[in-house]
Amino acid sequence: MPKLLIVEDDPASVLALRELLTRGGYRVVTAADGREALRLLFAERPDLMLLDLLVPELDGWRVLTRARDLSDLPVLVVSGLDDVDHRVKALRAGADDYLVKPFHPEELLARVEALLRRAGHRKWAGERVGEHLRLVPERRAAVWYGGEARLSEIEYRLLQLLVRNRGRVVTAQQLLARVWGDESAIGGDRVKFGVLRLRRKLREAAGPDAPDPIEAVRGAGYRFVTAEEIDRKRDEGPAGQGRNAREKRPEAG
Repeated sequence: MPKLLIVEDDPASVLALRELLTRGGYRVVTAADGREALRLLFAERPDLMLLDLLVPELDGWRVLTRARDLSDLPVLVVSGLDDVDHRVKALRAGADDYLVKPFHPEELLARVEALLRRAGHRKWAGERVGEHLRLVPERRAAVWYGGEARLSEIEYRLLQLLVRNRGRVVTAQQLLARVWGDESAIGGDRVKFGVLRLRRKLREAAGPDAPDPIEAVRGAGYRFVTAEEIDRKRDEGPAGQGRNAREKRPEAG
């Protein structure tokens, strides 16, 4: 039974959401403010979060940013802020969907079902990403090939975003918007030097023989390449092809 976290400070809304989702077959935990939401994210590891943006203590924007440091769980923003700018900002900040209050109960259930159906296996910070990378949010660090790299907030968020999209190219404009919060899409040098600093720290932590997990795709952006993919490419490269050719060559009669 999937577990949902509701982050909402209005008691009537919490009661209605809890009843609706419980009837829909979900386990429900609730948080009335942003600090409690982050505590429950650590303690409960829910399958999906429903997030109001206007909660006290830490607002929903900060909860969303911090949640993305912890996990790639689906986040459905449920908010009374109905203008396009807020919807676009939330989606760019890492929300998976946005539903404006008031809403029809069946629509909310349908969106929750769709997000859970697409989510697959969720990764939580502190879990391994492939064989050789582990993210450590409490120290804002990354363990790469056994060596721990202490990162700045920007560097950690940059690595998080690349890891979350591993195997796919993330453009410099997307990195500027999601990591630096720069919607102008101007400032590609910041991305370039941010990636250089991140690469240097990972290399210094893991040693010179460890592979570089961040690939620059000319004219497109950057992508995170797992160590397993690096190993596979090595095997499929010229040396690997030569080895395979030698293995397949028939012996002289």
